[in-house]
Amino acid sequence: MQVLKSMLRQPAALFGLVVVVLVVVLALAAPLIAPYSPDEQMFDGLTLEGAPLPPSAQFLLGTDTLGRDLLSRLLYGARTSLVIGLVANGVAVTIGLLIGILSGYMRGLVGNALMRFTDLMMAFPALLLAIVLAALLRPSLWIVAMVIALVNWVQVARIVYTETRGLVERDFILAERSLGAGHGRILFHHILPHLVPTAIVWGTLGIATTVLLEATLSFLGIGVQPPTPSWGNIIFESQSYFQAAPWLVFIPGAVILLTALSFNLVGDALRDILDPTQRGRG
Repeated sequence: MQVLKSMLRQPAALFGLVVVVLVVVLALAAPLIAPYSPDEQMFDGLTLEGAPLPPSAQFLLGTDTLGRDLLSRLLYGARTSLVIGLVANGVAVTIGLLIGILSGYMRGLVGNALMRFTDLMMAFPALLLAIVLAALLRPSLWIVAMVIALVNWVQVARIVYTETRGLVERDFILAERSLGAGHGRILFHHILPHLVPTAIVWGTLGIATTVLLEATLSFLGIGVQPPTPSWGNIIFESQSYFQAAPWLVFIPGAVILLTALSFNLVGDALRDILDPTQRGRG
């Protein structure tokens, strides 16, 4: 409650929180509020020349190149993008926490090997690595989520490694060791609780990156495959109509931008609230 009250006092964080909650609610309620099925190709959804219809009273955001309602596809696409964002980022944070804690606590050969592997992964451009993995595997909802997770854990691992290295030298950890506490007790009862705020912050900030990366992969045609709607493949399917039907590109693009910005605003606010070293900084 204290965190929520602190966020409500920050206009930017409040705006981001409202947008995030709205997107989540609309995604969950998509089957109830979507005016049409996302895959329904309507006979009156195209002009006589076969072009998409602009926004109107019948189709609030217009139709796409196949006569499908754009609003319905955006609502169902939100479910796809958020599922990938939450699952991929959750897996990435978990992997980053595990590798970061083990390498920071164990040090020696094992710790050095884990961090050199992390450095090796960081040397590859994330987008290029994701494209290669997605091209090698058969793209689907869960494959895309796992691909994104495999390229997004390295930043979390680096941050957790640095914090763990500092924690293991603290007096309370040395006291626990002198009392004969085992590695499991030290890791799970004394080190991990100090890393929970970091995991929450990076988990929130990472959702924005994950949503953008999923949209990029889908736009390139190697993300979530049609007919499953996602914000990225909606733009991918409509890119040839950029000039004739600009709403098919600008509206999904604006939704992606607004969602990513909102998650970033919430993540920045959580960082300021949960990290004492950030309090008071502009």
